[in-house]
Amino acid sequence: MPTDRLAGWLASLAIAAVAGVLRFWQLTEPRGIYFDEVYYTHDAYGLLTHGYELSDIKSGCDGPGFVVHPPLGKWLMAVSEWLFGYTDCAGIRHGSPELGWRFASAAAGTLAVLVLARTARRMFRSTLLGCFAGLLLAFDGLEFVQSRIGILDIFLMTGLVLALACLILDRDHGRARLAASLTDTDNSPLAGRSGKDASEAGNIDLRSISSLYKTDSKKIRFGARLGVRPWRLACGLCLGASLGVKWSAVYTLVGFAALAIAWDAGARRTAGVRRPLLAAVRRDGPQWSTSFVPLPAIVFLATWTGWFVTGGGYNRHRFGDGMWGTLHSWWDYQQQIFRFHEHLDASHPYASKPLSWLVLARPVAYFYSTPKAGEPGCASQAGCSREILAIGNPAIWWVGVAALVGVLALWVSRRDWRAGLVLVGFATSFLPWLAFPNRTMFLFYALPLLPFLVLGLTALAGVALGPRTASDLRRLVGSLMVGVYAIVVVLLFVYFYPIMAAQVVPTSAWRVRMWFPGWI
Repeated sequence: MPTDRLAGWLASLAIAAVAGVLRFWQLTEPRGIYFDEVYYTHDAYGLLTHGYELSDIKSGCDGPGFVVHPPLGKWLMAVSEWLFGYTDCAGIRHGSPELGWRFASAAAGTLAVLVLARTARRMFRSTLLGCFAGLLLAFDGLEFVQSRIGILDIFLMTGLVLALACLILDRDHGRARLAASLTDTDNSPLAGRSGKDASEAGNIDLRSISSLYKTDSKKIRFGARLGVRPWRLACGLCLGASLGVKWSAVYTLVGFAALAIAWDAGARRTAGVRRPLLAAVRRDGPQWSTSFVPLPAIVFLATWTGWFVTGGGYNRHRFGDGMWGTLHSWWDYQQQIFRFHEHLDASHPYASKPLSWLVLARPVAYFYSTPKAGEPGCASQAGCSREILAIGNPAIWWVGVAALVGVLALWVSRRDWRAGLVLVGFATSFLPWLAFPNRTMFLFYALPLLPFLVLGLTALAGVALGPRTASDLRRLVGSLMVGVYAIVVVLLFVYFYPIMAAQVVPTSAWRVRMWFPGWI
C-alpha cells in the first residue's frame, strides 16, 4: 500500500538518521591518527595529490609506496580529505584532518544501515522487520567503531550490502518479468500475475509447486528470455567495487553468483519449466556470466586508474611503458600483493583466529590512554581510562551465531530462500578465512559477516512474530520477545558506548566492562 510504502521509507530514514548521529557525533575525537589510520590516511593523501600511494612519511614521501590493498577505499577517503582537510608529508595540518579521513567512513556506515533496512523490508515484506534489521546494524559496536576510523573495512561491508540489495531487487524483478511473459493458458502458478504478485510468488514453497500443475498438462520447455537485467548488472558493479576495496570480496562474489543462478532455476521451476537448471543456464546464463565475471573484473581494474594514468605508481615501469608492459607490470604488482598476504604471519597482541570472532574472544583496542585525576574529563582520584575498543554487540553476535542453527532448520524445513541467502552469505564471508590458520588476522575482518547475522536474526524474529493470520496471543507474545530483544541490543550498545567512543571514564568503570581477560 502507498501509505505503508511511505511509512517504510520514513521509518528506515529515521533509523539511518539515528545511526548517522551516533557515527558523526564527535567524529574528530581522538585527535590525530590512531591504529591503522597511519597507513590509509597517508595513502589517501598520496592519491589526492599524486594519483598513487606514496612511500611513508619517515622516508620523506620521496616516491611511490608498496601498498597491499586496492585503491577504491582510499580514493573515497581522498575525496573526504579534499573536502575537509588532511595532513601533508611535512606534518602540516590543512583544514580538519580527522574529519577529512573519517567522514567517508561515517557516511558509508550510515548508508549501510539504510540500505540493509530497506533490503530486509523487501525480503520479509514487513516494514517492522526491515526496521528491526536496520536497528540491529545501527547499534552494533563493531560497525559503529569501523564507521569512525579511517580504515577500509567499512567500505568493504557497505559495498557488499549494496550488492546484496541489488541481488534481491534482481530476483524480484526477474520473477516479475518471467510472470509477465506467461499467459493464463500456461500451466504455471506465475501465469497472469502482476509484477507485485510475481514478487510475492517468489516466496512460494517450491516443494508445493508440483501440486499446482494439472497432471495432463505439457510443461514449458525453457521459458522466455528476460532481456537486460539492470539490477543484476548493478550487483556485479557493486561486487567489483568491493573487490576494489579488499580482495576478500571475491568469496562473496562467488556466493552471490551461485545464489543468482539457483534463484533463476527456482523461478523457472515455479513457472512450470521442465528442466529449470538447464533453462536457467540457457536463458539467463549469458547475462549471469557477464554480471559476475567480466563486469566485476573491469570495475576492479578501473579502480587502479590512478596507477595507470599517472605513470608514477609502485612497479609502474618494471616491464616497460607500452600497453603490454604496463599490464605486465600491474599483474606483477598483484602477484607481489598476493605473496605479501600469503606470508603475513607476524605476531600482534590483538591478532585472533576466525573461530574466536564468533564469540568476540579478542576485540581490538584501537586506542587507549590513562588520563590522570584533574586532567580534562577525569574526576576520579584513582585515575581514568579512555579507549576505542573494536567489539561487536554481544546480543547480536552471540545470539546471531546461535541463531544460524535456527536459520538452517528454517531452510531445511521450508526451503526458505531467505534462510539460504543468510547461510550462503555467512559461509562465503567466513569459511575461507579458516583456510589460512597461520595468517595474522583481526576481529574487524569479520565485519562482512554482520549483515548476514542481522538478516538471520530478522528471519527468526519473523518466525517469532508469526504470520498475519496468527492469533492475537501468538502475535502479542512474539512482539514482546522481539521487542525485549531489541531493547537489550540498544542497552548493551549504550553500556559499551564509552569504551567504543574514546570517552573518559573512571578506570573502575572501564574495568567492569572488560568481561573477559581477552578483552583487555
